[in-house]
Amino acid sequence: MIWGLGTSHIPAIGAAMDNGKTGELYWKPLFDGYAPARDWMRANRPDVAIIVYNDHANSVDLDVVPAFGIGTAESYRVADEGWGHRPVPDVVGAPELSEHLVRQLIDDSFDIATFNQLDVDHGLTVPLSVFCPDPGETWPCAVVPLLVNVIQYPQPTAARCLALGRALGRAIRTFPQDIRVAVFGTGGMSHQLAGARAGLINTPFDRMFLDAIETDPASLANLNREDYIREAGTEGIELIMWLVMRGALGDRIRRVHDAYHVPASNTAAGLVLFDVLEPGELVPE
Repeated sequence: MIWGLGTSHIPAIGAAMDNGKTGELYWKPLFDGYAPARDWMRANRPDVAIIVYNDHANSVDLDVVPAFGIGTAESYRVADEGWGHRPVPDVVGAPELSEHLVRQLIDDSFDIATFNQLDVDHGLTVPLSVFCPDPGETWPCAVVPLLVNVIQYPQPTAARCLALGRALGRAIRTFPQDIRVAVFGTGGMSHQLAGARAGLINTPFDRMFLDAIETDPASLANLNREDYIREAGTEGIELIMWLVMRGALGDRIRRVHDAYHVPASNTAAGLVLFDVLEPGELVPE
């Protein structure tokens, strides 16, 4: 494992890139904040990215909503979310790693749904574009989609997501092939799309989260669903997916870069990038 990324997956971010608007006054501060992370990730390209995200009823409808699932396909088509496909490549899978992760996580007492066929929506493609804004004909790495239910109550607890991440890290480290793996946690930050609090953004909570995700993820795991919804909004509960990423990285990390911008669409947009330290490499003070 080489690095972990926490990033918002706001669909308007993808639309800004697709329509050449990243230099406009509204969008430029957001994309300027991404630039150092993009430079670093480009120099540390993974073979496979495990992207923790939620489907937005584009491929997985509300008839069957697993708590956790992993895609095991050879490839994943980009979903049509109602206005056509994004002009980005389809996603190449890593089925051998996917099947290894499913087996190891089930043996580690996590009940994982298996998606042998899956279209991927902005929850996955926007984070890929945050990493690689100009993929050309193919993305620079294969992808394992890891889906989390953050839409239908009851969602998995934050504590369960952190535990899943730790189990995911163990599973990655037992994969017999020598590959470079990055883990993305996606969604959030604070936002609410409907109801009396529509438009909610809680910057103090977001700032606290960006600090604690590095230094004290257990404190974030101790927050319950109601805490996340009260502080970050009904859609802000997506932040529990960042805890899967954080758990997978282990304790020996350093922060490479972070960014925070309000608003992107009607959402607080955050990014944090962690480097996983090599054995013997000193942990930064």
